[in-house]
Amino acid sequence: MSSSIFDIPLQALDGANTSLAPFKGQVILVVNVASKCGLTPQYAGLQALHDRFHHRGLQVTGFPCNDFAGQEPGSEGEIRDFCDTEYHVNFPLFSKLRINSEPRHPLYAALIAAQPQALASGDSLLRDTLTKHQLLPKGDTDVMWNFEKFLIDRNGTVVARFAPDVTPNDARLISAIEDALG
Repeated sequence: MSSSIFDIPLQALDGANTSLAPFKGQVILVVNVASKCGLTPQYAGLQALHDRFHHRGLQVTGFPCNDFAGQEPGSEGEIRDFCDTEYHVNFPLFSKLRINSEPRHPLYAALIAAQPQALASGDSLLRDTLTKHQLLPKGDTDVMWNFEKFLIDRNGTVVARFAPDVTPNDARLISAIEDALG
């Protein structure tokens, strides 16, 4: 993917217009997040990744989304308060966007086009649960659920995609981050 990923318009959680351009030259982990999900405790692991690797050039970024069973119903202010109070998140958070619903945000359209399939944890529990409750996404390349992770290298190339149940401390994710950091 060209550097155009850095030019896709975004909004910070506080409403300011921005993009990924401030992170050019860094490794970026893009994660769709939610406050009311069984996977929400991953915020702690994402903050730990940020703390561990930020000085080497990793930028964890959180993108709230309400597409997955309405698990991010709050306003931007409520999301900020939740993240501050419950997880002491200090990595950048952005305004809510659409990932699997129409119109899909251009950032996620680009991420999915670059990495159509996610590396799964190997444990089928999440997939089985989503199947049981008829919550699997419609498209084969759609984001499966909250906390799916896309890794972008320093040049803006999407180099990996991890399923939601690949936790922030998973050795495969950490290895991919270390490889991207160089």
